[in-house]
Amino acid sequence: MGDVTELQPNLSPNLSPKVAPGKSASTRSSFYWAMRILPRERRDGIYAVYGFCRIVDDIADGPGSLPEKQAGLKFWRNEIRALFANEPVSHGAAKALIPVIKRFDLHADDFLAIIEGMEMDAAERMLAPGILELELYCRRAAGAVGMLSASVFGLPRPEGRSLALSLGQALQFTNFLRDLGADAVAGRLYVPRQFLEAHGIESRDPKTVLAHPNFPKVAADMAKIADERFYSARRVLKACPKTPSRPARMMIGVYEDLLARLRHRGFAPDVIDQRLRLSRFRRLILAIKACLE
Repeated sequence: MGDVTELQPNLSPNLSPKVAPGKSASTRSSFYWAMRILPRERRDGIYAVYGFCRIVDDIADGPGSLPEKQAGLKFWRNEIRALFANEPVSHGAAKALIPVIKRFDLHADDFLAIIEGMEMDAAERMLAPGILELELYCRRAAGAVGMLSASVFGLPRPEGRSLALSLGQALQFTNFLRDLGADAVAGRLYVPRQFLEAHGIESRDPKTVLAHPNFPKVAADMAKIADERFYSARRVLKACPKTPSRPARMMIGVYEDLLARLRHRGFAPDVIDQRLRLSRFRRLILAIKACLE
């Protein structure tokens, strides 16, 4: 669900992940603390799932050509299908998933959806896509990760999947707003095309869009979507058992704070390239607060 780079110190060396869904390079965050509170068996399960996520994201974001990226993602599609057909797999990260899939009843469709999200990134389709396509990307790149995570956390499946869809989109839209500058440098613009049109922005060039005087209004519309999804996630959490839902509560607490700070800072051209970060101490305080709710 969102940004998982922070788990790198705890992953097995044979996973060799470099980048994570959410497009961040920070070393510590709410996800680190959220995963650390899990019992050992569940924590190891999350590390295995996120190790897979990081590897396929690295393929999509890597320097290779589109055919090379497609081949790499096809390899992982075949590995996942082999896992669920009880056939041999070759990659260490795939082998690490074998006991996790069985122990926590994980679904092949969720792993394949993540790969499909990475295929969207690899094909460079994320340049002011339509709102429906961006929501589909969120369901694949974040919602599916959340569905797998919810199962490992021990949440009931109906509530877990509902939570994953709402929270996944909330986290992704917050990440989109936080990473506007960095994504623009990479030639990406995770902003709904309809929002640009509504505020009279015709260009699809990321840097031109971010410099437009009406872009702060676009960012405000995106922040409203994140607010709505956080609200939906909190409603679902009311029906979830407290202990297995703690990681999700921690992530909500930290990311809602991040969204509030992004709003306060604003989205003017002179600040949008400055990637806003919460201090490690601030994240820890918010995580503890969420655990006590």
